Amino acid sequence: MPRSQPTRIRIPRIGVDAPTVPLGLDRNQQIAVPPLDQPKTTGWYKLGPSPGEVGTAVVVGHVDSRATGRAVFFRLGALKPGDTIEVPRKDGKKARFVVDGVARYPKKKLPLNLVYGHTGKAQLRVITCGGDYDKATKSYKDNIVVFATLAP
Repeated sequence: MPRSQPTRIRIPRIGVDAPTVPLGLDRNQQIAVPPLDQPKTTGWYKLGPSPGEVGTAVVVGHVDSRATGRAVFFRLGALKPGDTIEVPRKDGKKARFVVDGVARYPKKKLPLNLVYGHTGKAQLRVITCGGDYDKATKSYKDNIVVFATLAP
């Protein structure tokens, strides 16, 4: 598919139907996340491929929020291979992905090439926080990563 900004993400199995906004890098040169006051909004990493384009598109979102409790990707880890993810785009087309797998990695040992690397296919990674919460750093210790491939 040609490049086009995603507008939403829908994941029927876990009840997600959320807006998607373009994001770049934060001050630490990491993929930015949606503002904490928007826990039901997801972010597309606009410096990479768009969903449906050849390459690895990335969508991120919060697992929870101190203010609201459960956030958009609270149940992300419950996805299974074969589940579907639909990404409506500004061009009016929908990119439909099939989940290949779900993994949890320590943030400090995230396999960057596996998660973000170019595979020659149109792929999607959906990422949120997971594992134990570290009160000292005010952050979860792990990331939950969903791996998905564009459906034929």
